[in-house]
Formats: sequence, C-alpha cells, structure tokens
Amino acid sequence: MSTPTPTLTHAILFTDVDGRAKFKDEPVALSEGTDAARLSPLRASKGFQFRQSPVGFQSDFHCTTTPQWLIVFSGAMEIGLQDGSVRVFKAGERFYSNDTLPVGATFDPKLHGHRSRQIGDEPLVTMFVRT
Repeated sequence: MSTPTPTLTHAILFTDVDGRAKFKDEPVALSEGTDAARLSPLRASKGFQFRQSPVGFQSDFHCTTTPQWLIVFSGAMEIGLQDGSVRVFKAGERFYSNDTLPVGATFDPKLHGHRSRQIGDEPLVTMFVRT
C-alpha cells in the first residue's frame, strides 16, 4: 500500500461565473523533495513586491489586476467580499488573488472585486508574487 502524497491547503480568491469574487480552498500536492522536506512542483513567477500598510489601512472594492500570490509577513489582513463574508490572513498565511474583472465588463463596485484592510495594532507587511 502506497503512502498518500502530503498536501497543503491554500485559499484562492477568484471571479466566479456570476462576476463576483469568491474564495475556495484548494490543496497543493507536496510531491517533490524528500520525506524530511516535502516540496510542491516549481511554479513560474513574474517578479515580486513588498508592501507595508500602516495601522488603519483600508481599500475600497477593487479587482486584482494581475494574478498574484499574497503572503503576509507580519500583521493581519482582512479580505471582504460583496456577499459580506470576510477572511483574515495572519503572518505566515497566504492566498492566491485572481479575482480579475471579467473580460468585457466595466468595473461595478457593487458587484465586482474585494476590499482589504489592515486589522489589529501592528502594521501589515506583505509580499505579492505575480504569476
């Protein structure tokens, strides 16, 4: 009997067929490396940026312009969706942001995208890795 491949689970922020941003959780197989250091397959990237957002930072609803991973280094970030749901990402957590504007659509802040804000008493430090 073979041992199952270990996985990590990460959040994906995406634009559903109705044009609204939604979250789904997706496993990523750790199918490479050794038993002591499991790795996912290598993925391509197009560069990265660091960001520091002060206590009190918040954005209006917007869409992701370029699909990217967002990794929280310190502080906490809340992502809010049009349906009122929210998810909080703390230091060491990440998500894939791919809630781009549907082709041919004009941005409607009451329909499209997500909002984000820093929460807590520590500035938010993140890294964006474009894919």
